[in-house]
Amino acid sequence: MQKRTLTFSFILLDLLTASLAWGVFYYLRKTFIEKTDFQSNPTFFAGILIIPVVWFLIYFMQGTYHDVRRLYRLKVLGLSFFGSLIGTFVLFFGLLLDDEIIGYQEYYKSLVILFLLYFVSTTTVRMILTNWVVAQIHNRKTGFRTILIGGSEKAVSIYNEVQQLEKGIGNEFIGFVNLNGIDKLLENELPYLGHADDLEAIMERCAPEEVIIALESTEHERLSSIISRIDSKGNVSIKILSDMYDILSGSVKMTNIYGALLMEVNTDTMPIWQTLTKRLLDIIMSLIAIVILLPVYLLLVILVKLGSKGSIFFFQDRVGVNGKTFKIIKFRTMYSDSEKDGPQLSSGNDPRITSIGSFLRKVRLDEIPQFFNVLFGEMSLVGPRPERQFFIDQISAIEPQFLQLTKVRPGITSWGQVKFGYAENVDQMLQRMKFDLLYLKNRSLALDFKIMLYTVRIVLKGTGK
Repeated sequence: MQKRTLTFSFILLDLLTASLAWGVFYYLRKTFIEKTDFQSNPTFFAGILIIPVVWFLIYFMQGTYHDVRRLYRLKVLGLSFFGSLIGTFVLFFGLLLDDEIIGYQEYYKSLVILFLLYFVSTTTVRMILTNWVVAQIHNRKTGFRTILIGGSEKAVSIYNEVQQLEKGIGNEFIGFVNLNGIDKLLENELPYLGHADDLEAIMERCAPEEVIIALESTEHERLSSIISRIDSKGNVSIKILSDMYDILSGSVKMTNIYGALLMEVNTDTMPIWQTLTKRLLDIIMSLIAIVILLPVYLLLVILVKLGSKGSIFFFQDRVGVNGKTFKIIKFRTMYSDSEKDGPQLSSGNDPRITSIGSFLRKVRLDEIPQFFNVLFGEMSLVGPRPERQFFIDQISAIEPQFLQLTKVRPGITSWGQVKFGYAENVDQMLQRMKFDLLYLKNRSLALDFKIMLYTVRIVLKGTGK
C-alpha cells in the first residue's frame, strides 16, 4: 500500500471510530446516566459530524500521521492513550461540564466511559492496521527506499546482515554509493548509483527514504560531512554503524528487536506537536504583527522613499528549507545598484548603506516585511537566517555542517542574529553558524520565545549590529 493511501486509511478509520464512539457515548449518557429517553436530535447528528474533527486535530498535532508506515505497536498504544486522554478532557470540559446531572459521581462516570470508548475503539482499529503493515514489512512485501553509502567490506557486511535477518526491517535497497572510488564490492548485489562527491544529485534522482552509511561512528569529520549533505535534502532517515561506546552511552535507538546493530541519527530534536504549534503561532503572530505595525510600515515607506532614490522594498534570492530558493522581502537599506559588481556582505561602516538604512538595521525594522514571507510559508519567526547560494557554497566548502541549517525554515530572527548580528565576511558567518547549529540541536518552543524576547530587547534598545 502506498504511503498516501495508508495515511488516508488511518485518518478515515480514526474519523469513523471517533464518530461511532461519540454515538455510543451519547446513547449511554442519555439512557444510563441522565435516565432519559434517547432521541436522535440535531445535537446528536451534529456531534457525529463535528466531534471526529476535534479528534483528528488532536491526533494530527501529536504527529500520528507523519509517517504511519513507521508506526509500531507500542508507539500506537502510547499515541492512542495520550490522544484519548487529551481529547476526553477537551470534550468533557468543553461540552459536558455544564450538563444537569444528579451529582459529581455522574461526571466521573461520563469521563471514564468517554475515555474508554475512544481509547478502546481507536486502539483496536489502529492495531489491526498496524499489524498488517508490520507483517508486510517483515515479509519484505513493502519497505523504505534505501541507499547504502560505501562499497567496502563494511558495506557488504551491513547489506548481508540486513538481508539475512529472519524478518525484514523495511529496507528496500535501490543501490549503493561509493566513498573512495576503489571499493565496489557491492556491484554484484546492488546497482551502482555513483560516487559520494555527487551525493546531492544522487539524492535528488533516487529520492531515498533511508540512507545507511557504512562508516564507523568514530570517523567524526567524514560522517559529519555526509550527514550534513543528506540532511539538507529533506526528511530522510539516516543510520550509521554503532560502536561499543555508542551502545554503552545509550545512543543506539532500537524499535525493532529483529533490527541490525545500526544507530539512527536524529537531527531534529523538536517534537512533531511543537513543530505544528510553531507553524500555527508563526501564522497567528505574523497576522497580528502586520495589523499592529501597519502605521510603522506606512512611516517607513515614506522614510525609505525620501531617504534615497530607488525602490522601497528590496527583494533577493535566498535559500530556504530543504534548499528551495525564495524571494526575501526587506525595506531597502542600501543605495540602488549596490551589488552591481557581484554579491557582497555589508560592514559596519559600509558606504552603500543609506542614513535611514543604518537606523533600520540597528533596530531590525528593515526585516519586518518578512512577516509576509512567514505567511507564505517561506520563513518562520525564529530560525537560522537565510543566506544566498553564493555564500552557502563558500561556507559549506569549509564547514559542511552549515548545510544542516537549511533543514528547517529560516527565521526573521535567530540565535545567531541575537548573539552575533550581521556577518561582514565568511569567517564571521562561520562564527554565527555555531549559534544557529546550537539552536538547531536544541529547538523548542521555549527557546523560540526566549530568542523573540531578546530580539524585542534589541529592537527597543537599538543595539543591533
